[in-house]
Amino acid sequence: MQLIGMLDSPYVRRVAISLRLLGVPFEHRSLSVFSTFEQFSQINPVVKAPTLVTEDGVVLMDSTLILQWVEPLASRRLTPVDTTERLRDLRVTGLALAVCEKVVQIVYEQQLRPSEKQHQPWLDRVDRQLHAAYEALEAEVLSAGLVADVALLTHGSIAAAVAWSFTQLVLPGRLVPTASPSLARFAEAAEKLDVFRACPQVSVAN
Repeated sequence: MQLIGMLDSPYVRRVAISLRLLGVPFEHRSLSVFSTFEQFSQINPVVKAPTLVTEDGVVLMDSTLILQWVEPLASRRLTPVDTTERLRDLRVTGLALAVCEKVVQIVYEQQLRPSEKQHQPWLDRVDRQLHAAYEALEAEVLSAGLVADVALLTHGSIAAAVAWSFTQLVLPGRLVPTASPSLARFAEAAEKLDVFRACPQVSVAN
């Protein structure tokens, strides 16, 4: 199967890390939804990252749906079995993905829209949502006592680490480690794991 998309996308990176942890073989094709739009569109006319092309040629989109399809094919699970733990992991995943969504909205507004057309009330609203998501995510990470251990990683913990690193990459200084100390420590430790190092973030200038 093929994973299409740049690793500067937290959604693509989340899938790439998870596939490696699950032991599911894949080919990563680092195509940009911007600079290689036409090439990407030949694979998926919707041009949405991540895109996964299955061995049967079926094109899937959305990181959560991709992982939902892939996990049953693997011998390992990243979804907790215990009902309470699974619920918490889903909440952590949702908060981390909300962080990614809000960061992307800020980046697109500030970097893709002409400055004279940027809408400050909208940016203020998104920034408020971003900080609220991070506040809740920090509380969950602290409560769960997440540990950067390959054997203990779940969909939620992967998403949380990826979301923090993505924010630091594209909005440096926007969220300081002292505001989310538990999450920052966990993400820093996770980034040192071989599975994260094998899927490094890259420049967003594409």
